[in-house]
Amino acid sequence: MNHGIVVIPTYNEIENIEAIITAVFNLNYNLHVLVIDDNSPDGTANKVIELKQKHENLFLEQRSGKLGLGTAYVTGFKWALARNYEFIYEMDADFSHNPTDLIRLHQACLSGADLSIGSRYVTGVNVVNWPLSRVLLSYFASVYVNIITGMKIRDTTAGFVCYKAKTLQQINLNKIQFVGYAFQIEMKYRAFCQNLTIKEVPIIFTDRTKGESKMSNSIIKEAIFGVIVLRIKKLFNRL
Repeated sequence: MNHGIVVIPTYNEIENIEAIITAVFNLNYNLHVLVIDDNSPDGTANKVIELKQKHENLFLEQRSGKLGLGTAYVTGFKWALARNYEFIYEMDADFSHNPTDLIRLHQACLSGADLSIGSRYVTGVNVVNWPLSRVLLSYFASVYVNIITGMKIRDTTAGFVCYKAKTLQQINLNKIQFVGYAFQIEMKYRAFCQNLTIKEVPIIFTDRTKGESKMSNSIIKEAIFGVIVLRIKKLFNRL
């Protein structure tokens, strides 16, 4: 069985992609990398193809267009499961997640967690370079999610996660419905409803310095109303 693979979804990340891939491989931690690119017009996929000449454990899946964060991760997770990876990570391309923390996420799963979360809020508020409005939106989004769902996770919208393969198999990826950042909440809630062990690992989150954020009002709305939909489905045993 392969050890672990880092799934990185991209759309217009030409300024970051080479550096983030290099940083992961420089860990020397037996990690492979899978980039899911949504037909970036800036040439992100072409750069990955070029880098594949240097890194034999770098893989690329190209999609026809911008199809959403959630579907990108589901594509990547299914790809990894089909190739028998034992640990599957999700991470942004923009260095908001420190690649060195991948090791700590893995260690948390080795210590008994079914999934581990790189958490911005488990030991206070560990966010760098975000305006106060963005910090408050993110922090209270997790408070809101916990009130609706009953979860006790401090960072429910976190996008830095390590899953054991059996965890993704138990969650059933074919039932995932959200495509934006609500996907992050849905994955954690489905794990919670399966009584899986979830461990939050404190990290320092640093906002991107290159490229543009993909956050939008439609993504925020999906998250707000999506949480209610998830809870209703759970109440009626339709999750």
